[in-house]
Amino acid sequence: MKVILKTAWPSTKIIQRLSSTYSEVPDSYDYNTPNAASHQSAYAHPGSPYHQQNQPPPSDTGSPSSDAVMIKIDTPSPLRDDQQRYPKEIGKTLLALVFLALNFFIATVSLSLVHDRVPDRDTHEPLPDAFLDRVQAQDWALDVSEILIMVVVNSCVLLITFHKHRFIVMRRVFLLLSVLYMMRSMTMYVTVLPVSSRTYYCSPKSNASSAGVIVKRAFQLISGMGLSINGKQIYCGDYIYSGHTVTLVLGYLVISEYSPKRFWPIHWIYWMASMTGVVMVLVAHGHYTVDVLIAYYATTRLFWTYHTLANNSLLLKQNGNNYIGREWWYFGFRYFERNVRGPIPLQYDCPLSLPASWTKKSPKLPGRES
Repeated sequence: MKVILKTAWPSTKIIQRLSSTYSEVPDSYDYNTPNAASHQSAYAHPGSPYHQQNQPPPSDTGSPSSDAVMIKIDTPSPLRDDQQRYPKEIGKTLLALVFLALNFFIATVSLSLVHDRVPDRDTHEPLPDAFLDRVQAQDWALDVSEILIMVVVNSCVLLITFHKHRFIVMRRVFLLLSVLYMMRSMTMYVTVLPVSSRTYYCSPKSNASSAGVIVKRAFQLISGMGLSINGKQIYCGDYIYSGHTVTLVLGYLVISEYSPKRFWPIHWIYWMASMTGVVMVLVAHGHYTVDVLIAYYATTRLFWTYHTLANNSLLLKQNGNNYIGREWWYFGFRYFERNVRGPIPLQYDCPLSLPASWTKKSPKLPGRES
């Protein structure tokens, strides 16, 4: 028994010394109180051998080290304000409109130059075409196509006007049309095709196409918005690719993208109107079939690529894995879309604020209960 007590006595003394050392350790600390320093010193015991061997690294925040690990993740605060998520940025919209006007003018200048380079009808027949060779030309079909163009375009204008985020939608439409007209002005100039119709009227060529003549032709085309139905489009050679198809297809895409999805019957109506307008261009022999196919491909690829980038914020960063970022217009896209946060909601309102007197509630008349 004495042996056991002698053996356990040193351990008992050690336990008593440890108990007296940590008897003042509280369950938790409040490091914001004046007593925090005393609690920290009571807990740390810098003179202890354990503390000397396991010195904790200094903390930036001044808090003592513990077994808990704090991980700070910088996350963007949620943007609840609709104006912050979808800013109007009217200045950017006006800049996009300037780009559209510039590229439309370049396209008209390109057509004015091409008109004098078109092969003579008397010596050059229309190129072989799988559709045109089997369908007799109908001049009235071009008027039908342009009437449908006016219907689709005016519908787009009405839709954008009453869209809540109309400035963003307008900006996107202006940019898409700018790119399409820029590419069209180059393709029609580099490759000049013979006139596809034997009945379409072409203005006489100019022996010396001076700068004044070219500018006069360009403004004449602009005054008629490039349509033949008003008699302003009397120049030939704008074949690759079809401007009628670009307008019809882009109009349908805008209506289907920015109108409520439950309006799918209306979407089908505009799809049929657009397809009818494209077919009427071919029936009138206003374009070769290849012109229509290239226009459809260029318009749909550009529209879907642009909106894929705009609706996915991760694609706004250009890196080695984002091959869409290699598009030549990508830097312009980042400038115009960098402040838009995600897909645009399908919301609508009146662009003009109503007078307060119209919305003010009339006072209630006294009833029998009063």
